[in-house]
Amino acid sequence: MQTFKTTKTTVSLSALMLSVAMLAAGCHKTDENATAGMGPAQSAGKALDDAGANAAQATREGAAKTEAAAEHAGDKAQDAAQRAGDNMQAAAEQSKEAAKDAGANVKAEAHEAGQNIKEGAANATDAAGRGLEKAGQKMQDASK
Repeated sequence: MQTFKTTKTTVSLSALMLSVAMLAAGCHKTDENATAGMGPAQSAGKALDDAGANAAQATREGAAKTEAAAEHAGDKAQDAAQRAGDNMQAAAEQSKEAAKDAGANVKAEAHEAGQNIKEGAANATDAAGRGLEKAGQKMQDASK
């Protein structure tokens, strides 16, 4: 059983020496300015905290820039829509005026065409009357 105790003692001493070596190697201060009074685990925790804070700040700044850009784009879209509406209104007014002018022109041309028809009918009536008069005169002359 002596051997068993020796092995057990050897394993215990090895484990103890390994623990001491790990503590000695891992728990010393490396940078007095950045991690004053902190061990490596605390320094790593601080580094993680700092990285998280930096990422959160960058995210907030990015979100603020995105929001500002979206608001700017919304303002531009609203301005463009207003201009488009104004342009449509102006085009509608021009169309309305053009339709009025076209209607007036059609009315004037229709009136002129009516006058021409009246004049043509009057001329045709006069010519028919003259033709009847000649025919009547010839009939009277023929009966004499």
